[in-house]
Amino acid sequence: MKHQAKKRFGQNFLTDQSVINSLVDAIHPQEGQTLIEIGPGLGALTKPLLSRVTALQAVEIDRDIVNWMHLEYQMPAYAKNKLTVHNVDALKFDFSAIGSHLRITGNLPYNISTPILFHLLDHLSCIQDMHFMLQKEVVERMVAAPSTSAYGRLSVMLQYYLQMEYLITVPPEAFNPAPKVESAFVRCIPHATLPFVAKDTTLFAELVLAAFSQRRKTIRNTLKSFLNDDDFTKLGIDPQRRAETLSVAEFVVMCNYLYSAD
Repeated sequence: MKHQAKKRFGQNFLTDQSVINSLVDAIHPQEGQTLIEIGPGLGALTKPLLSRVTALQAVEIDRDIVNWMHLEYQMPAYAKNKLTVHNVDALKFDFSAIGSHLRITGNLPYNISTPILFHLLDHLSCIQDMHFMLQKEVVERMVAAPSTSAYGRLSVMLQYYLQMEYLITVPPEAFNPAPKVESAFVRCIPHATLPFVAKDTTLFAELVLAAFSQRRKTIRNTLKSFLNDDDFTKLGIDPQRRAETLSVAEFVVMCNYLYSAD
């Protein structure tokens, strides 16, 4: 198919076969599992995934690609495979409606990758694992440790819910058109049991957002609408610290302190 990549959809199609093989091996799909691919594009992952399983669901916003898929996957080579295509924005898709133990993968559009990740957090109860191609910088932020430059709100929010592993770095030339940045493949597995439990996840999210709203400022300043110096003393947390030095556990401790104080 001759398809002009559309900037508004953030399309960069994976073309390097050795990279594709590595990604499929990392996903390790098994027959009988429920696989969902976000943004299948021109089938770089779709076809090898379908060679290992008989059923796959795809979420694709581009109507031109959806029309091509309906023709492409009716070929005799795919007669035994069942591909269900959902022509919808992934940000509006109800993943929970598909079932449970979902295995989700995809080469996510870099311009909306973070919103998609946060959208998927709302469906974690039905997700077994996720494997995504993302901008390398985003993956580095996802897996970053405290007191590093990459550590921030995304790190805390995702690490609260997920165990994550940086798998593969992918160069720009593995795509067409080539993006201007390096990419990376990451594995995300929901915690079977949360290591630290926030009593109010909405309050937790608000606290993390406020703490990182001005990275150069101390938490005495960024969290002044939540906590005062006496509160920090009771918590045993130095108010002169910056948000990037706080662990997920410390954010949970602050959240639960505030929750119990109300």
